[in-house]
Amino acid sequence: MGTQNPNAPSRAQSAPAADPTRTRHHGGGITHDNTRHTTRFVVIGNHLAQHKELSLLAIGLSCHLQSLPTGAGADIKSLTARFPEGATRIAAALRELEAHGYLRRERVRTSTGRIVTRTVSCNQPKAARRAESSTTCPDRPSRPREPRPRKALPAVPQPHNTKIPGLFQAATDLLTDLRRHDSRLLLSAAETAHLAPGVAAWLERDVLPGAVRRVLTADLPDEPLRRPAALLAHRLTDRLPPPPPFRTPPAAVPPPRHPLQNCEGCDRGFRAPETEDRCRDCRAVTAAA
Repeated sequence: MGTQNPNAPSRAQSAPAADPTRTRHHGGGITHDNTRHTTRFVVIGNHLAQHKELSLLAIGLSCHLQSLPTGAGADIKSLTARFPEGATRIAAALRELEAHGYLRRERVRTSTGRIVTRTVSCNQPKAARRAESSTTCPDRPSRPREPRPRKALPAVPQPHNTKIPGLFQAATDLLTDLRRHDSRLLLSAAETAHLAPGVAAWLERDVLPGAVRRVLTADLPDEPLRRPAALLAHRLTDRLPPPPPFRTPPAAVPPPRHPLQNCEGCDRGFRAPETEDRCRDCRAVTAAA
């Protein structure tokens, strides 16, 4: 009874603190059976594959976007056709990637004047790095952002003859009516005044108003128009037709010169067709009688 075990601990010992970054599986967990890729592979950083805030769908979608060749479809419609997830879930995943800097969408103008959306997949979270750099210096005073000056509209063609009656009014009416064909083409008074000479240059070249309207409203992009007036100015300049062929104006026909004869009523000389035998005054007296 009095014998003591010298190997027994003098007091209970607490278990070692668990490492929050490591999960114990008692011999289980994942192992890797890897084969080195030599073709058709993409490098994905652990900052994306093990991101703590992105959803699994967003991570997988970013990996898919990184694997696509340049020019492949990356819009919601194309991705919905490729994967079983619906448009709502894919759109939400794209917004996640955009918020964390793995994706950005840019609006660019093609050579034909069409505005398209270009999707840029980033393999490094640029937006997140900018956000972190802005929070590392909390004592640094923030500079107020200066307002961006509004970009001037492109120049438009000018008519050669500005004295044609009703030319500018017809051009203004055509521009004002564009919103009835596409509500996105609602122009301000200043924009209408800037574009009216360009439309007048088309009308001056014998282009019918309906043809001008079709050129300005056909094949517009599906996305919202950020600067519809700039798009119209580009089309008025880029697609301006040549002047109409020169036509010799018809020669003026001189009025007929009737023979000189004597009036049978007053014997006064007058000029008139040979069918008339009395002057104007005598014909008036005869008509009154």
